[in-house]
Amino acid sequence: MSSTEQTSPRPGRLTAAAAVAGTEALALMAGGLYILVTALTGTPDDLVQAVTGGATLVALGLIPLAAARGLWLLRSWSRGPAIITQILALPVAWQLLQSKGALIPAGIALAVLAVTGLTLLISPATTRALGIRRPGQDAS
Repeated sequence: MSSTEQTSPRPGRLTAAAAVAGTEALALMAGGLYILVTALTGTPDDLVQAVTGGATLVALGLIPLAAARGLWLLRSWSRGPAIITQILALPVAWQLLQSKGALIPAGIALAVLAVTGLTLLISPATTRALGIRRPGQDAS
């Protein structure tokens, strides 16, 4: 156990941030697997493009998955990838909200997840639990 794990329990906000990152990881991986399966079992316009897109989504899902695990285990490095994931999710959510039909609820859900994730990740309780100090703050 690290000294961080011994001195401070995981706050609820950090647990929730890990859950948000994990949810995003699962969504990316599920979307990628769906594209791969439909590309391989159907007749896509461009098989190479469909397989590449699906594989890319699965690979991208590994980033928030690693971040979620790191947040769960109180690893300070995990906050960076988690924040970047949330920031990158915002323009994707915006694009989904600009579409028509069934993609609008997906855009709303993604926007809510991203804003919630960012809020949880910048929380003072989260930064304290991860041992992240503000610039100029003593290491005491």
